[in-house]
Amino acid sequence: MNQYEITFIIDPVLPGDEINKAAAAYEKLLKDESCTIVNVDNIGLQQLAYPIKRKNSGVYKCIEFQTETGATIPKMELAMRRDERIMRFLTVRLDKYGVKYNEDKRNGLIGSKKSKDDSKEETKETVVKDDLTLIEGIDYKAGKLLKTSGVKTYAQLAESSVADVKNILSKGGTNYAELDPSSWATQASLAADGKWAELNDMKYKLVHGESSEEE
Repeated sequence: MNQYEITFIIDPVLPGDEINKAAAAYEKLLKDESCTIVNVDNIGLQQLAYPIKRKNSGVYKCIEFQTETGATIPKMELAMRRDERIMRFLTVRLDKYGVKYNEDKRNGLIGSKKSKDDSKEETKETVVKDDLTLIEGIDYKAGKLLKTSGVKTYAQLAESSVADVKNILSKGGTNYAELDPSSWATQASLAADGKWAELNDMKYKLVHGESSEEE
């Protein structure tokens, strides 16, 4: 069973019920295609890194789902491309590490840890870590290779040369030595600056070779 997640941005000027209808329409489409909905994340209104269709913000939704084949993906993406309510979207296939990461995140196992101050009073501290697997082309193992070699943040990856990254990847064997990290520094720079919408657009173009926005 293959697992995917699709993140999409809904026009924020729509009435609240229309926003909900737009999100529900794609949940229904997936169910009608015999897909299993794993999780729906209503991320909410977010500021965009740059204007999209003359809008500076958008309502983010993320649907994680399972399907036997990827045959429903083109149908859903075509529907979103034609839907004037949808400003942008990005579909990602999750490997087993991505599935595990999402499960752990939903279960509260990622994102916080317990610590003690000098008086030994127990408090909770939020731990913010750069997730290198959000960069297109970096899976769990590639991310681990980078972190083991000292490249642990988006900023560090953005400053790394292609030659240095390829040298790190070569330690993972032939499959990783053949990866093309030429876009990773640019992607990492966008992530480091918090330009998520722009990063998602770049990732879409890398995967599909075209813009995700209806011209």
